[in-house]
Amino acid sequence: MARVHLHPIGDELQQVLGPDDIAQNRAYHDELDAALAKKHQTVREGWGPKYVERVHAKGKMTTWERIQALIDPGSQIFEVGSLVNWGRDFAGSRRQAPGAGVVTCFAKVHDRWVVVIANDNTVASGAWWPQTPEKIQRAQEMALRLRLPVVYLVDCSGLFLPEQSRSFAGARGAGHIFKQNARLADHGVAQIAGVFGDCIAGGGYMPLISDRVYMTESAYMVIAGAALIQGAKSQKLTSLSIGGPEVHVHQSRCADERVPDDPTALRCIRDEVARLPSSGADFYRHGVQPAEPRFPATDLRALLPTDFRQGYAIEQVIARLVDDSLFHEVLPGLGREMLTGVARISGLWVGLIANRQGIVEEPGVGKRPGGALYREGIAKISTFSRACGEDGIPVLWLQDISGFDIGVQAERQGLLGYGSSLIYANSTQPSPMFTVLLRKASGAGYYAMSGLPYDPVVQLSTPITRQAVMEGRTLAIAAFNSKLDDDFQIATDDPQERAAIEQGMAETASRIEADMDPVDAASRMDTDQVVPLAELRAYLSCLIEASWQSAGYRRTKNPRIWSIHDLEVLCARR
Repeated sequence: MARVHLHPIGDELQQVLGPDDIAQNRAYHDELDAALAKKHQTVREGWGPKYVERVHAKGKMTTWERIQALIDPGSQIFEVGSLVNWGRDFAGSRRQAPGAGVVTCFAKVHDRWVVVIANDNTVASGAWWPQTPEKIQRAQEMALRLRLPVVYLVDCSGLFLPEQSRSFAGARGAGHIFKQNARLADHGVAQIAGVFGDCIAGGGYMPLISDRVYMTESAYMVIAGAALIQGAKSQKLTSLSIGGPEVHVHQSRCADERVPDDPTALRCIRDEVARLPSSGADFYRHGVQPAEPRFPATDLRALLPTDFRQGYAIEQVIARLVDDSLFHEVLPGLGREMLTGVARISGLWVGLIANRQGIVEEPGVGKRPGGALYREGIAKISTFSRACGEDGIPVLWLQDISGFDIGVQAERQGLLGYGSSLIYANSTQPSPMFTVLLRKASGAGYYAMSGLPYDPVVQLSTPITRQAVMEGRTLAIAAFNSKLDDDFQIATDDPQERAAIEQGMAETASRIEADMDPVDAASRMDTDQVVPLAELRAYLSCLIEASWQSAGYRRTKNPRIWSIHDLEVLCARR
């Protein structure tokens, strides 16, 4: 009978770093975490107290009050896309659109993970801004991939019309939300909607395919509101009279239940979730209970260096993420710049693929820098990823990569072909994949290690993530290569030309460095969420547990018959 033997991994922080390094690293990360927390708080406040008062004056709850009433008391919320549109101005508005005017998150209701999609009714009455549709669709895709129930809390005044050209048309325009509704229904994913207020045009379509639709007395769903209907004033029509609960619950039957107010609707939605199948996570734990790591996740603020060129031991990071700091390494004898293995998070199995940093000794090859992809490592992680897919194990990618090996030998070894094999493995992976960009996410290595274009269910960044084709200085050298000699020094004796080239390179490097900021990446939806290092373990516990909640939609072998065992036997002699 094959068994997985987990082994202790990691050391006490004081055995890894000296007190000065610990203090310096913590101070650096604390400053970044504080700045990030301030941004998240700004987003959560929406348009501020004045607009909260307006919502309350209408007898309604704010979006965050609704979410808190919906979820299990004391449970944690894990947002995705909270920084979408951060720092962006829009024509026709004196205010920005924090969070793109919609909250999307993982949360627990009756001990089941659900995806919540809720219009922020303190931001332009829940209007859809540029990137709001994409953010909603991204959350729907996460729910579809994990087969998690979706709860829509609808309070939407429709498109923000001055910017309609940036959110209406295109392959991912607002209408694609409704296709996602249909795809979820087609795959048997439960959708439950509460309609709490304005629900105009696209906002009116979003709840209709849901399995249950609740409407409060102040809610209405209309293709066009009274303001757009000719003669509405003389007929004394209102949007509520055109499409309120009296119409849609009792006449059109577009909604199922009529409830007096927000709290009642939220209680009814909770009751609906309780009627769904319970989580399968406890079954797949095979009698093992969740356990915290032996070393606290808060240590990660000290372990990750302030200088991205400085190395660290990825084993120490994993020891702060997995249960009991226990890990089983798979294929340890080859492709040493890559680490592959299995562990438990929240008592549930997960495969881990991570970059090693520093100088790595490869058997039969010699020493070479980590943080890059070489032939042996690529073959190793391709094979391991396929084995996880075969066995039904979720895969967690921990990225800190500068790219692929380059040079004459790399091309002769066929790295392009090996890289394509890895891309194919990831593109056809049947098990859920989650990607964490710990630090560097550079070049084609970012793609190969399941970057966002290769469909991880969720991609997380940290406050020190640097996501780009090249670092700023490297890109400046590439851009001005024709002006440089073989040693990358400026090849001119003309003082004015030299000064112009120096200025151009400096400006290019500075612009690229700004583009690499993780908050900017999150604003553009180039990553799903920026998570402080100390909170990474909790977030991963949510995602891994959510990936084991629904049974029957993917292959899930018991650990005795994993393909990984065959892999280890066949490679043992090496």
